Amino acid sequence: MVTVKNPIIDYKYREDEILEQLKKYVDSTYSQHYSTGKLQTIDVWEALGIEEQSCQSNVIKYAMRYGKKGGHNKADLLKILHYTILWWHYTQSDDKEKRL
Repeated sequence: MVTVKNPIIDYKYREDEILEQLKKYVDSTYSQHYSTGKLQTIDVWEALGIEEQSCQSNVIKYAMRYGKKGGHNKADLLKILHYTILWWHYTQSDDKEKRL
């Protein structure tokens, strides 16, 4: 068996640092006040069957707000990326891929 060692990637646009910041942000959302209970807003969206639309609308909301509220702030970009990941989760699951 041949083991191929991945070369260290020299990210030109700091993607590794940005992904690490995104991970820290997502981790922090699990300890914020709206997630300390057993039921989160996204759980309600799932129960109503609107999780995909809700994630999409939040991506649009924060993208349209970016640069207007608090300037070009990192918080809105992190929210856009987090809702995009959640949207991906709901639209790109194995069950949905089998249906395509």
